[in-house]
Amino acid sequence: MPVKVDRDQLQRLLEQRAQLVDVLPRDEYEEEHLPRAINLPLRRVETEATTALDPGSPIVVYCWDSA
Repeated sequence: MPVKVDRDQLQRLLEQRAQLVDVLPRDEYEEEHLPRAINLPLRRVETEATTALDPGSPIVVYCWDSA
């Protein structure tokens, strides 16, 4: 179930070993991303999330689009 988190909540989740997922295309991810973030482009989330992510750990998905 998706929920919005603030910075403090995000920090707590990361301390609990949350997986940080950037859903931008690879070229944009390569330009800049948060530390520890993995790249799983939005178009591939549905097909690759079950193999790329640990379902037993919290998952934080984000996208930063400056446009």
